[in-house]
Amino acid sequence: MAKWTALEIPPLTGRSAVITGTGGLGFEDALALARAGAEIIVAGRNPKKGNQALARIRAEIPGANVAFEQLDLASLNSVEDFGARLRRQRGSLDILINNAGIMVPPERQQTEDGFELQFGTNYLGHFALTAHLMPLLVKGSDPRVVSLSSIAARQGKIDFADLQSQAAYIPMQAYSQSKLACLMFAFELQRRSEAGGWGISSFAAHPGISRTDLLHNAPGRMSVSGITRSALWFLFQPAAQGALPTLFAATAREAKPGAYYGPNGLNETRGHPAPAKIPPQAADRAVAARLWEVSEGLSATRLAREFAQ
Repeated sequence: MAKWTALEIPPLTGRSAVITGTGGLGFEDALALARAGAEIIVAGRNPKKGNQALARIRAEIPGANVAFEQLDLASLNSVEDFGARLRRQRGSLDILINNAGIMVPPERQQTEDGFELQFGTNYLGHFALTAHLMPLLVKGSDPRVVSLSSIAARQGKIDFADLQSQAAYIPMQAYSQSKLACLMFAFELQRRSEAGGWGISSFAAHPGISRTDLLHNAPGRMSVSGITRSALWFLFQPAAQGALPTLFAATAREAKPGAYYGPNGLNETRGHPAPAKIPPQAADRAVAARLWEVSEGLSATRLAREFAQ
């Protein structure tokens, strides 16, 4: 596993993948998997950005099997529509990468359904997406779900009394909670898959500190975070490097179901894929089980084998 790179991705001809997010890490995931021969569905909110991503991939990989599907993770209706379209179009799915996200908008914002934007987009939208794609995943070949967390999860806490940050909105605190939720979801999905015989392998990954547009998009380029991202760009590893833990989890034969992967250098901020340090709060099974049940209620989905049949 030492210094694993995308060159070690095994041939993926005949395998299919859905990746949320049209730029940054999502684009790099799609590019690498397409290069290995996989069928790729890039899912994102903006068709223009989605089609630009497809054009860039096809320019580098003539004949790449890539398509764009519109998906707004901040809308449960959009997530449900996306799942229904895919279930009509195909009979199975092999890889789901829950990647897209939003980071630290300065003012509290809400999704279409009234959830705090970071919790609703980064976590709950992906929870619902996984549920709606379960019928395809359970019929996939060695199906894998990779959920993106963050080193910010180390400071996260699942606050059931104020999941939507209505009493107090602190941008980084809400972001950390959303990414801790993603990490706990990955672990709980693996436990439930094993207990229920679903046959799905669940992984978590984080990109360290990577050169993406997260800090430009939500806080804004002229915010303190945005200016830091622009002026100190050299402190952020390239997005292609940050995507490696996700790609390892999604494709490597030696990746272990239920594991968490991140970069191996400088306190997991950069480097090559390696097992990541699990925050103690992420290992709380009682909280994870409660979060799962609450999430099923909030998203009006039932992420279980019965739903998949």
